[in-house]
Amino acid sequence: MTYVPFFVHGENRSSRWLITCDHATNTVPPDLGGTLGLPEADMARHIAFDPGAAGVTRALADALGGTAILSNFSRLVIDPNRGEDDPTLLMRLYDGSVIPSNRNADSAEKARRLDAYYRPYHDALSALAARRNDTVIVAVHSYTRQLKSRPSRPWHVGILHAYDRRLSDPLIAALEAEPDLVVGRNEPYPGHLPGDAIDRHALHHGRLNTLIELRNDLIATEATQTAWGERLAPLLQAALAQMTD
Repeated sequence: MTYVPFFVHGENRSSRWLITCDHATNTVPPDLGGTLGLPEADMARHIAFDPGAAGVTRALADALGGTAILSNFSRLVIDPNRGEDDPTLLMRLYDGSVIPSNRNADSAEKARRLDAYYRPYHDALSALAARRNDTVIVAVHSYTRQLKSRPSRPWHVGILHAYDRRLSDPLIAALEAEPDLVVGRNEPYPGHLPGDAIDRHALHHGRLNTLIELRNDLIATEATQTAWGERLAPLLQAALAQMTD
């Protein structure tokens, strides 16, 4: 089977919703030997991908009748949610784990990975977003309840945004109205990095957008991933309608 650096789900759908999952898998491409020198336990952690995010992405796209694009390479190979000049684009140390295959990766290897994995993903995302002039981009990520030596994170879901809050504000309000949720604005991370995927594909084009961060223990199974996708869809639709009104 030929390796491809991304998957498209629901490619022929005509909805304006485009769901992205930058950290969908922990795959290490065959031309890197299928491993980065880390033990399997580390590759199963959040340092390698966003556990549960891919399932939520597909379920959300299905519930919205939209298209989804998902990366097919670990963020440790090269991070598609970073700008090409970001110093964290190719990580050598992450949450206490040294990435052996990245320790000696030079500029030529970085350029090779950009051409082989990163740019094909972004080219495909760009083409999907350009199919309509009213595309709405929703990025799905997940985060761990706690990083080493840091406080536990209390939020169930975080909504990240930069200066364009048109969709995020009503979505946050809708989530905060849910009685069982603790919701964070730009938590557990700041909402904007120059050159990141939302900056590149949404902000620079004036497209409506939001980024959803789900705590990964809440989306650990196929059933909970589907449930969250189906839960978020009507809230996003209501947020869009409210914003439009």
